Amino acid sequence: MKTMELSVTRIGNARGVKLPAATLRRYHIGRTLLMEERPEEIVLRPKRSPKLSWEQTAKAMAAAKEDWSDWETTVADGLDEQ
Repeated sequence: MKTMELSVTRIGNARGVKLPAATLRRYHIGRTLLMEERPEEIVLRPKRSPKLSWEQTAKAMAAAKEDWSDWETTVADGLDEQ
């Protein structure tokens, strides 16, 4: 990991730091991120979308009407033969 020194600047009554654009792109940080305070450090991470349940995933896949026929190769894979 690369260590950088960032300047703390005044933003109204608060303080802030500017993160390099390359870092924002690398970690897919949009308009918000999460901050976690730990005893000896501050951790910043991208805010991720919540994971879908299996039911939500199945519904999203059905709604997309994608062709999954290429995945139906189990008949010819030879695993049933013993």
